[in-house]
Amino acid sequence: MDMNIFLYAIIFIIGTVFGSFYTLAVYRIPKNIDIIKKHSYCPNCNNKLGFFELIPVLSYIFLGGKCKHCKEKIRPRYLILEILSGFSFVMLAQYLDINIYTLNIYSIINYFFAILYFTAIILIVGIDKEYRKIDRRVLAYGIIISIIYMIYLYTIETTSIYRYAIYLAIYFVLLIIDTFLLRRYAKDSYIVSILMLLNMILIFTGLEKFILTIILTLMSVLIYSVLRKILRKNIGITEFKIEEIQLGFYIGACNIFVIFIANFMLNYYFI
Repeated sequence: MDMNIFLYAIIFIIGTVFGSFYTLAVYRIPKNIDIIKKHSYCPNCNNKLGFFELIPVLSYIFLGGKCKHCKEKIRPRYLILEILSGFSFVMLAQYLDINIYTLNIYSIINYFFAILYFTAIILIVGIDKEYRKIDRRVLAYGIIISIIYMIYLYTIETTSIYRYAIYLAIYFVLLIIDTFLLRRYAKDSYIVSILMLLNMILIFTGLEKFILTIILTLMSVLIYSVLRKILRKNIGITEFKIEEIQLGFYIGACNIFVIFIANFMLNYYFI
């Protein structure tokens, strides 16, 4: 048996566990429910879930997609997200060229940071999709890990510190704008949060993928706007305002697409 298959199988299982956590966090964080100490429960009957009800993917299959206690149907999106998360973790490993023969401390650290970044993006995408807001706690988490990542890169690379200083300066300026201007005049800080998100993406993925993310985001928003306008005329769907577009969702989703799909296409079809 190829040891790489065994390694990727373990990574896939870890990914499904994280996928289960993502669905929990996206549901709980906006509602200010503890995501660590509070035991998992059925939102319909409030019964605490046992160990065998918390096994990602398998629990859904064995329970027939229903709660063990109240028989309420569990939406299949939870199963789908867990599976997609598992595959995403495997793709992250392949993207970073991690295999059993090249595994070392640096590749493990890089993969660790990739998971932390992926977690921040997924939570931002999920929460913004549901509530059109960038949760400040999730954003703060993303900013902190990006700063730690810059410190790590500076310790192992011989590049100039000025690039990292610019990234930190951007965070600092945006934080000042958010704290002393927007909050003082009770204005929405959504756009400032978006700019912080973009800075975080630039730090983690680099300029090339950052630009591709911006281009893909603009295309996606344009297509959505055109389709919405057509549907409004044909079937009477309600009109929307441009400020209602979930930019965090589009930016995060497009960045994930660029990291996984675009990188795969460039590596395997155009090189």
